[in-house]
Amino acid sequence: MLLTAAHVLAGADRHPLADGAVLVREGTIAAVGPREEVERLTRPGEPRLAHPAGTLLPGLIDAHVHLCFDGGTDPVATLQQQDDEALFTAMKARARQLLSAGVTTVRDLGDRGGLAVRLAASVTAGEDPGPRIVSAATPVTPPGGHCWFLGGEATGSDEVRRLVRRNIEAGAEVIKVMETGGGLTKGGAQSWESQFTQDELTALVGEAHHAGLPVAAHAHGAEGIAAAVEAGVDTIEHCTWMTPTGIDVRADVLARIVEQGIHVCPTVSPHWRMLPQIFGAERAEAMFDAVRQMAGAGVRLIAGTDAGVQRAGFDGLPGSLTFYEHLGLPAERVLAMATTEAAHALGVGDETGQLTPGFSADLLVVDGDPLADLGALRSVAAVVAAGRHYDAEPI
Repeated sequence: MLLTAAHVLAGADRHPLADGAVLVREGTIAAVGPREEVERLTRPGEPRLAHPAGTLLPGLIDAHVHLCFDGGTDPVATLQQQDDEALFTAMKARARQLLSAGVTTVRDLGDRGGLAVRLAASVTAGEDPGPRIVSAATPVTPPGGHCWFLGGEATGSDEVRRLVRRNIEAGAEVIKVMETGGGLTKGGAQSWESQFTQDELTALVGEAHHAGLPVAAHAHGAEGIAAAVEAGVDTIEHCTWMTPTGIDVRADVLARIVEQGIHVCPTVSPHWRMLPQIFGAERAEAMFDAVRQMAGAGVRLIAGTDAGVQRAGFDGLPGSLTFYEHLGLPAERVLAMATTEAAHALGVGDETGQLTPGFSADLLVVDGDPLADLGALRSVAAVVAAGRHYDAEPI
């Protein structure tokens, strides 16, 4: 399959090629370059898809989703009303919706009953359309802790280690720990409150790393963020620096995040413009400024939407990326957050996230030029995931 476009964002640095092309064979990128050069490599009968006014770039990566939630007003209640088969059917539809938004890889950070692992296998086998899914299986939380209803309760270092091993045996590719509370769980710990001891966190990270798996820490509170950094986690989710009285970006912890190369996923809702109405203008601006400070300090930010929780649908990644544009980040850095940088954070940086020969054929064609206007990412013309072509569909 030959894809041509007015612009191709090629290689690890997304170097713009005018009148470029990508050749795809057997699910892999075979060649990238000027159209005339790549066309000469095309065999008779191979499909050709021309987008003379579009831009061809790597498929987007949403580094934080929850396929088991529906993004409605009460996603937990909806989840609890569904048996596994009904939930699995709904999750397949959400995976298709992600594809329609140009997302070809996701990291699912909270699952029930191994359904995201099951769906990942189904997508890989070509049985169901969807993005590549890097699943955490069941998130680790204390008894009654944040997202306890997903089945991952554990207390004490030994129980925590056993749950990590259980997730690995179930097929998890990342371990998720709920280091602090969260608003999704009624009656649980507050978002700024820590849920695990330092010994428990260290045991969890050690068990995961011993098996070669990264650890993603849900951490809103400033104290929880510091504990996660001390334990050596690989990514921090949300990272809102909350305290009981406001937002406190701790300079010493921020410096360690940069020094240790920890990726941070701020999980920006596609409806981020509503935050001043929800939290108040002053608190929302403090939250915005925390992300701005992290970006300015050189933190390795990655893009994620928390798709599935309230007000976060599965079509929202392009809209959420405009938040970083609002903060003043250049479009090139924002695209890296949703492609190459995210791929490295997910442990698949040598397989996807860039248009390079030998990489998985995960491609996106949009109308317009996202380097000039990130809004172009909303105009999806075509998606290729693992070499399979999908026409753009209304979302």
